[in-house]
Amino acid sequence: MHHTYSSIIEKAYNSIDLQALSEATMSDKDFYRFSEFIHSEYGIKLPLTKKTMLEGRFRKRLASLGMRSFSEYCDYVFSPEGIQKELAHMVDAVTTNKTDFFREPACFDYLVRTALPELMNTRCSGLQKGLSLWSAGCSSGEEPYTLSIVLSEFAEGNPGFRFSILATDISIRMLDTAIHAVYGEDRVEPVPDELREKYLMVSKNHDKHMVRIAPELRSLVTFKRLNLMENNFGMDEPFEIIFCRNVIIYFDKETQERLLNKFCRHLIPGGYLVVGHSEILTNMNIPLTRVCQTVYRKSV
Repeated sequence: MHHTYSSIIEKAYNSIDLQALSEATMSDKDFYRFSEFIHSEYGIKLPLTKKTMLEGRFRKRLASLGMRSFSEYCDYVFSPEGIQKELAHMVDAVTTNKTDFFREPACFDYLVRTALPELMNTRCSGLQKGLSLWSAGCSSGEEPYTLSIVLSEFAEGNPGFRFSILATDISIRMLDTAIHAVYGEDRVEPVPDELREKYLMVSKNHDKHMVRIAPELRSLVTFKRLNLMENNFGMDEPFEIIFCRNVIIYFDKETQERLLNKFCRHLIPGGYLVVGHSEILTNMNIPLTRVCQTVYRKSV
């Protein structure tokens, strides 16, 4: 009997032999079909050594769709219906989403002590018009909300200072978490106590051990789904500061250099790009100068 993809999706979860699924393996042919598409569309490099990782991440999708093999899933993903309904879930499974509040705190210290005063003094950034900051690859929102806290504290000591934050990610699932802005108490432990009391709302149900970002902070962050491989990122606005931390490590050097130059086109002269501690931008043709361990400044 012929089954449509819709009927496959509607199969009952308990009809799947989970033991057989756990032992299923992906052919090299299917792996290369996935990896070449993921690299061309999203910039993420997946060598053959990542096949076991990809199998592990895709097994949940196979189970939820009632599928028994990776070849069946591969055919579905690249079908017209799969491109419409499954592609976003596949990308969610592929991307790594590791983030924390106040992660790598030295860059926030540099922001407050050096970058923001410099931008205010030389370009009146944040005063004549609001300072624009972009958190690219924002994952579940901890980074843009940390920035919102840091800049809000800075604004208290600098009357008239205004700012807005754009936060983007390719994962719909992560963006949904970020927009809801609800986190377990263990997730917000890196937030200093006085800031936690000031900017986080504790759940009325104390058994849940959940907190939510205060509405005044949430209002300062705009979330948007964005593929960093898009031409010009689909936007024109310039930014004073761009955070893109622990994202380009998943790209090959050619893609990294192309992406960094696109970021520079969206940075004002003298603007700052902040990367992760393991991302060293050496031997690249980019108009950036390193000013701190993870902070680079665009040529004026």
